[in-house]
Amino acid sequence: MYNPTRTTSYPSDPVNNGLRYHFLGGGEEVGNIGCVIEDKTGTKLLFDYGLSPSKPPKYPAAAPKVSDTIVTHAHIDHIGMVPWLNSSFNTKLHATGFTADISKLMWNDCYKVSKIEGYPLAWDKINAEESQSAWNRHEYNSINELNDWSWCLRRAGHIPGAAMIDIQTPEKKVLITGDFDTRNSRLVEGATPQKCDVLFMEGTYGGKDHPNRQEEEKRFLRSVEKVVENKGTVLIPSFAMGRSQDILMILQDSDFDLNIHYDGMGKTITKTMLEHPEMILNPSALKLAFGNSKKVSSKSDRKKALEADVIVTTSGMLEGGPAIWYLNRLRMDRRNSVFITGYQAEGTGGRMLLEKSRLPIYGNITQIDLETKRFDFSTHAGHKELVDFAKKTQAENVILYHTDNQTARPQLSKSLEDLGINVHSPMNRKSYIIE
Repeated sequence: MYNPTRTTSYPSDPVNNGLRYHFLGGGEEVGNIGCVIEDKTGTKLLFDYGLSPSKPPKYPAAAPKVSDTIVTHAHIDHIGMVPWLNSSFNTKLHATGFTADISKLMWNDCYKVSKIEGYPLAWDKINAEESQSAWNRHEYNSINELNDWSWCLRRAGHIPGAAMIDIQTPEKKVLITGDFDTRNSRLVEGATPQKCDVLFMEGTYGGKDHPNRQEEEKRFLRSVEKVVENKGTVLIPSFAMGRSQDILMILQDSDFDLNIHYDGMGKTITKTMLEHPEMILNPSALKLAFGNSKKVSSKSDRKKALEADVIVTTSGMLEGGPAIWYLNRLRMDRRNSVFITGYQAEGTGGRMLLEKSRLPIYGNITQIDLETKRFDFSTHAGHKELVDFAKKTQAENVILYHTDNQTARPQLSKSLEDLGINVHSPMNRKSYIIE
């Protein structure tokens, strides 16, 4: 568990040569990202500081005192511990405007879930509220200064507001991908490689290639239409940030006039996205899809939704929220189906449903005899995209993080080493120097 009074694992001695990096979390696993980088000028930066919303949650190590933190995007495994930073060190926070604007909603939800599930947080609501004033909002490609470094944010794909961090130190060009995807999704434009000397690259899907996106969307729509033809309802548990909006836009292309009900935190996030049209690949398409869905905002709305063709709702990993309420009622009718469209972490209800056809519902392990299908709409780069991206950056050194140390990283490392790239596989709470 995270203990904010614990002494940081980051060393206090100065950097004599090269670039030092030190992962507080996320170096050898997916999630709870936090990494400090520093060079001999004494310029020091933390990028991301999150927690993994697993059961129990995974927390990063305590951060050292930092003056500035750049947050790549608003998913909780990258932003979930940021309020502690600001309350402890009065840290200046940097991100795109959308990430800053949506942070309050993400922190409030994180706080609420921690209270419901009884897990500790190292910050409270007051810390989250105070952190709102610490944001410095940046546009893509706008150059900023941090002591002897200059840096800017580049489009990362993945979700609206997601950014890669492009840094020029006196000696090295550094690129930090954050979560990224070079392919366009319905929602955002993909990332473009930037030439660099050192590349910090997430490798969530190392060793795995995604199916063709258009073909997967067609398979999804035909499957939805088949259930609707049989008078059933499709329950689609979706991540509130990014995935639920993607799903609405895909459903808009159905040959059927679908009756779609939209529940959960995604509704508020979508409204915020529409206030930032510069972050969206096709704002009018999102506005149309959102407008054509019926927003669930009351108990009576939720009961009506049980008669819908499609219900898009949180939580994306079936860890609570409206999705569990709907599933508990829809499970009685075999005409209904559950379509999983996102990553299901180990120990979650969604993973259990896929592997064992059962999951906890209000504390009871419950058999689910409905058709359950999985669709790959990931907005992380797949293995092929990762290798191709690294090659195009011409980086001499690639640090792989946000990747499973046992499965994904070994395969990705080999592919990159075959290209003659120096590959680094960091462990958490250890410092490394790149000369």
